Amino acid sequence: MRMSAAVAALAGVSLLATACAGGAGSAAPSDDETAAAATETGRVAISYPGGIAVLDPETLEVVDEFDTEEFTRLNAFGDGRTIAVTTSKGFQMLDTAEPALTDALFEATTAGHVVIHGENTVLFDDGTGTTTIVPTDGFADGYDALPEATTYTADAAHHGVSIVLEDGTLVTTVGDETSRTGAMALHAHDDHWDEAAASAECPGIHGEGTAADEAVVFGCEDGALLFKDETFTKLTAPDAYGRMGNAFVSETSPIVVGDYKNDPDAEGYLLSAVALIDTAAETLEVVDLPAEVRYTFRDIARGPGDLAYILSTDGQIHVLDPETGELTESYPVIEAWEGPAEWQDAHPAIKVDGDIAYVTEPAANSVHAVDLTTGEVIASVELDHTPNELAVAIG
Repeated sequence: MRMSAAVAALAGVSLLATACAGGAGSAAPSDDETAAAATETGRVAISYPGGIAVLDPETLEVVDEFDTEEFTRLNAFGDGRTIAVTTSKGFQMLDTAEPALTDALFEATTAGHVVIHGENTVLFDDGTGTTTIVPTDGFADGYDALPEATTYTADAAHHGVSIVLEDGTLVTTVGDETSRTGAMALHAHDDHWDEAAASAECPGIHGEGTAADEAVVFGCEDGALLFKDETFTKLTAPDAYGRMGNAFVSETSPIVVGDYKNDPDAEGYLLSAVALIDTAAETLEVVDLPAEVRYTFRDIARGPGDLAYILSTDGQIHVLDPETGELTESYPVIEAWEGPAEWQDAHPAIKVDGDIAYVTEPAANSVHAVDLTTGEVIASVELDHTPNELAVAIG
């Protein structure tokens, strides 16, 4: 089933705003200070009610803290130092190297997904349906002004996500304030976008992940939607309601690990199965996890060996081999925990950078660093606040 062309005006390459680095009243750094700060990459950011802390990635020592809104979300920007902080005003840039919560802000009415791929970082504003495409290295010269960006605005605002492939193709979700139905692939021209492919076979489309060979997967309420080689393919779940909402990927593996839920009436946010999507074979398989392994959308990450690492309610990281669907090892890290009452509530999360996993333990106000090649906890810190969102400034 194909959708009619949805052509929106191309806003073009435009300078969206001008902003100054640092908080109000902060002095501009000297050239020496900027050069020194640029070497501080891979730092960890933690949000807590009303603030954000920047941690050293090796010691987990708190480098600095910044006041912000009561609830913010954190996303890596992809340049090794910048974190996109989603606030009520839009996407605000956190420089983890200096560090500074800068005044650089991409305005958005409802800041949503941030996707890094190739040379671009893509921001989606749920409130307007606007996709903003930013060069990932756009802040290489500092945060005094926003880098030039290209925008695309959907026909209707919705909770969506977009990605730009290496050939410039924009793949973006389709929906409105009442429903989300699928996705389309667009090619940019001087003053418009041309539709290259479309699918309306993905009810409740949510989340995005890019596997090997730029195979893009979106989650649906009845499986997943695959885009590769300029074509959309629906992968149907084995259950009538089989929702995949988040894709956990490695760009060197063809297999996507997705969270999976088959009971639309289930209470809470804990999940007990995963979807394994082979983008090369174009198959979707559901794997039920052992009774002691339960997780939320914050608790899966890909890491060494293209394996998947599941932070479970039993306090352990369980290692999943996506090729076989088997759990191969388990590493105790934190105390057992219960699922959140609301998705925004603080509960354990995992993010991976190289061989190291960073794990939050809100019940203990703690963050831990785990060597995934050995399972050893190599650093821990107790904070003055309860950690909620977690991001690593990957590059």
